[in-house]
Amino acid sequence: MASNYTDRKFQGTYLFDGQMAKKGYGLNKMCYSFNDQVARDEFNADPEAYCEKFKLTEAQKEAIRNKDVIGLLREGGSIYYLAKFTGLLKLNMQDIGGLQTGMSTDEFKAMLEKNGRGEV
Repeated sequence: MASNYTDRKFQGTYLFDGQMAKKGYGLNKMCYSFNDQVARDEFNADPEAYCEKFKLTEAQKEAIRNKDVIGLLREGGSIYYLAKFTGLLKLNMQDIGGLQTGMSTDEFKAMLEKNGRGEV
């Protein structure tokens, strides 16, 4: 079965297996580079050139342009590396969780809090 489908057990999540890792190698390498301020500055100065530097596919570049986190997951992005990119967008993991589940960030946080207390 292809790995680019939504995991049916956890709605809104995308399986990240070897095939997706290969597909997203350049994207994840680019996102990892954002650990360094110099890389963040270079990206912010010319995002297109920075994407080219890492040989992103057109679909990946389009998702970067559109700040489409879900699209980046579909294009092989690992959530751990995409967190570096979303940091540039001033998004945190709760924001991303909301995007993945179709909830607002506040709704997602409330769901986490509710489930954290053991409530159903």
